Amino acid sequence: MKRVLVAAIATLAVISMAFVSCTQKKPAAAAAPAFRVGLVTDIGGIDDKSFNQGTWEGIVRFAKEAGLKEGDYKYLQSAAEADYIPNLSTFSDEKLDLIAAPGFLFEKSMTEVADKYPNNKYLIIDSVVAKPNVASAVFAEHEGSFLVGVAAGLKAKADGKKIVGFLGGMQFPLIEKFQAGFEQGVKAVYPECKILVDYAGDFGAPDKGQAIAQKQFNAGAYIIFHAAGGTGNGMIKEAKERTAKGDVRWAIGVDKDQYADGIYDEANKKSAVLTSMMKRVDVAAHDVAKMTMEGKFPGGQTLVFSVANQGVGIPETNPNLSDDIVAKVKEFEAKIASGELKVSETPAK
Repeated sequence: MKRVLVAAIATLAVISMAFVSCTQKKPAAAAAPAFRVGLVTDIGGIDDKSFNQGTWEGIVRFAKEAGLKEGDYKYLQSAAEADYIPNLSTFSDEKLDLIAAPGFLFEKSMTEVADKYPNNKYLIIDSVVAKPNVASAVFAEHEGSFLVGVAAGLKAKADGKKIVGFLGGMQFPLIEKFQAGFEQGVKAVYPECKILVDYAGDFGAPDKGQAIAQKQFNAGAYIIFHAAGGTGNGMIKEAKERTAKGDVRWAIGVDKDQYADGIYDEANKKSAVLTSMMKRVDVAAHDVAKMTMEGKFPGGQTLVFSVANQGVGIPETNPNLSDDIVAKVKEFEAKIASGELKVSETPAK
């Protein structure tokens, strides 16, 4: 009897242990780490209505599509070039999955930081940094600027005006591409038109932009195209103020559709912005972030956004352009996209 009892107890113990083992919860699998992306702004601020803002909008769109939480996408503002390396380094130390910087002024800083943090991934917009951990996005600004030059030339000609203007931020080859394309576009449809050119020496000084606009408008400019970031907002302000008083002048925006920035009649949504040269920095930021999250980071590559792939061009809607002007712009757009028309990157001397 004792042997039987001992055997029964032993069997019961084995069954109990097996039951406990089967019902014990397995440890939960660790949650996958969130994808994190950061933007270091160029000078001019996150709400410059231009380059920084456009890049940030692309990152926000990506973040919402990817279901990122607040804090997984963020930005640091640069008040001066001296802030570039510290800001890039801050995000690098946080080991963000992608760190974006818009503006060719970041080239030197990005090169230095990329070498210091070889395991981090970076995106530079508007310049090329030949490093395996940096993706470079550049644009055919001269092509898009040609198209707004066509619009400006046709509008000036139709309204019997003989002068248009160009306002650049800082005079570098990159900004001269805008000038070059604009001049060629104007001359393609209005050879007799005079083009005034000024550079502010600054991308974040609306007061300088307004002062230059006053000078050009006073000299007879009917339309001014800017490639000056926040500085160009001063030019748009001057065009708005004059037009609201009955002295009709036009501004052409840059980087994003700036129509809303030129509204001087809220009731009727009338704007002093004729059209804008869309430089799809938002597409560049969005696409590279998506590629990186999917494990396809284009490190060491240069991605070109042109008329052919709709990386540059005019907005879909242009309330201030007549149908015939838009049609003419589309004609030139097709010629550029097909390669039939080549636009020079260098201004005429």
